[in-house]
Amino acid sequence: MKKKQSSIGQWIVSGVVVILAIAVGVFIWRKATQTGGEPTPATSSKAGTTAAGPAAASTAIQHPIAQAGPAPATTAPLPALDASDTDVASALLALGGGNGLDGLLKRDQIVRRVVATVDALPRQSVGTNILPVKTPKGAFVVDQADGGITLSPRNAERYAPYMRVLEGVDAKALVSWYVAHYPLFQQAYRDLGYPKGYFNDRLVAAIDDMLAAPVPDAPVTLVQPKVFYRYADPGLEARSAGQKLMMRLGTDDETRVKARLRQIRALLTGATLPARAASVR
Repeated sequence: MKKKQSSIGQWIVSGVVVILAIAVGVFIWRKATQTGGEPTPATSSKAGTTAAGPAAASTAIQHPIAQAGPAPATTAPLPALDASDTDVASALLALGGGNGLDGLLKRDQIVRRVVATVDALPRQSVGTNILPVKTPKGAFVVDQADGGITLSPRNAERYAPYMRVLEGVDAKALVSWYVAHYPLFQQAYRDLGYPKGYFNDRLVAAIDDMLAAPVPDAPVTLVQPKVFYRYADPGLEARSAGQKLMMRLGTDDETRVKARLRQIRALLTGATLPARAASVR
């Protein structure tokens, strides 16, 4: 997190990929919180997405898309992945219900951006060139007193447009649309470097990782050893990109986002996770 607005990084509307990372959720990722000196993942020639390399994971499917329920009945064929932006943007904006997604969504290679972002969330960093939404307005805010630096609750004002999108989307309609367009997401995931991978499994894994994020006691203490702010607690700093993103939302917004993620996960998998409240003291 840099002090200057020019280094503010990006925020992710990702309640879940298209569902986590686009219309349904507001997950704000800032380049500024990346570990200083950490190498930026290599990018592919497609949409500047992060190249993940050959897949090493098991090919066994854990969460088949069929268990998410039937897709809406239609005879219209899906567009080709690299010609899908108009169709995908129109659908997402309609699902957004006029809650401000129009001004946040990037309109190029949307599916590839969503897939690359979701794949990166459980890792240590998210390359800012892959994100599907625009950066928030205003500068990142910290509070300084007695020589200490803390994350300011005033940042919630900058997150408000993303929270409106999160809460304005009908989760069932969004999951239904995702199921109908799943072949596009699966193709993008394989193109990313997982020829035998299954994207819906990665999506569920990203959701589970974010649900495991602790709720830090306020105020959250930061340090600034060089240019970037970091969490003063090494345990928090070592968390995944998705979990650090959740912790920056603040207790109230983190609780709201997790509730939506549980709802979407249940629709995707046919199983409901019990609510749990983790805290860091």
